[in-house]
Amino acid sequence: MRTPSLWAKPAGVLTPLLGVVGLPYHLATRLRIARGDPLDIGVPVICVGNFTAGGSGKTPAAIAIAKLLIAEGVKPVFLSKGYGGSAEGPLVLDPARHHALEVGDEPLLLCRTAPVVVAKDRQAGARMAGIEGADVIIMDDGLQDPSLEKTLAIAVVDGATGIGNGLVLPAGPLRARLGFQLGLADAILIVGAGAPGDAVAEKARAAHLPIYRATIGPASGAPDLSGAKVVAFAGIARPEKLFQSLREAGAAVTETVGFPDHHDFSERDAARLLELAAAASAKLVTTEKDFVRLGETGSIGALKAASQVYPIEMAFEKEVGFTGLIQRAATGKA
Repeated sequence: MRTPSLWAKPAGVLTPLLGVVGLPYHLATRLRIARGDPLDIGVPVICVGNFTAGGSGKTPAAIAIAKLLIAEGVKPVFLSKGYGGSAEGPLVLDPARHHALEVGDEPLLLCRTAPVVVAKDRQAGARMAGIEGADVIIMDDGLQDPSLEKTLAIAVVDGATGIGNGLVLPAGPLRARLGFQLGLADAILIVGAGAPGDAVAEKARAAHLPIYRATIGPASGAPDLSGAKVVAFAGIARPEKLFQSLREAGAAVTETVGFPDHHDFSERDAARLLELAAAASAKLVTTEKDFVRLGETGSIGALKAASQVYPIEMAFEKEVGFTGLIQRAATGKA
């Protein structure tokens, strides 16, 4: 889906009315959690979720957390519902056999760091992760899912957007009212700077939640695009994140093309992008998440062959404190 512009704007005089519009979604979330019967799988579970629909940095955070654990000799296994994929699971992802249309795009990124179990039923997926020898399960999303007992629940917040207009779906991006959701989290991770994120941090502090901060930047293997003419395209929650990153890297961004999150690229999309790059004598650059959704044939295959990936990675501020939090969770002592 494409993030509605309304979600980023203060609701103003319409706030009371729009608040009523989101009440059914809020109540449904509360009821689902109240009726939940969390399963204790016998393995520590770290949930990396968020308060809103749309991107906040969950996947980079989950990958960075897995790398912290691997460095400590702990074996993490990711658990994902495979949003956008058709597979019900549970299955252990094999990148040589599974395509984004089956398992979603995010699991294909996660599996570069640690094994991934894809399952629409998180309890069944967690059992399979245990069979795979997980020392700890990292749930990608699921803060509002009561099916598993969580050892540690981290809510990731984009510092630049925070909780948008502060309203609940469909009037705003929140999955339930913030006050209720703060009670679901054990810690808050603010990604990047910005007043919207600071406002969430202030409310989290009032709820006595620990707050950690992180930044996202180019990964060590990112191409040097300084001075290069670039046509940038992305189908993520906030495509402008890629566009701004490329400008900050010194690229001459001649065209930007944004698509809805998890966009399924068509032959027409691919042909258009190839034409834009040819007309500008520019490189095509996209995100890792978009690249894994590109097929191998026709114009889409040609787009994949012509595109460069601009990889990113997350770095935690005051890493020792955050690492301690993760280590305690991994031993079941959070």
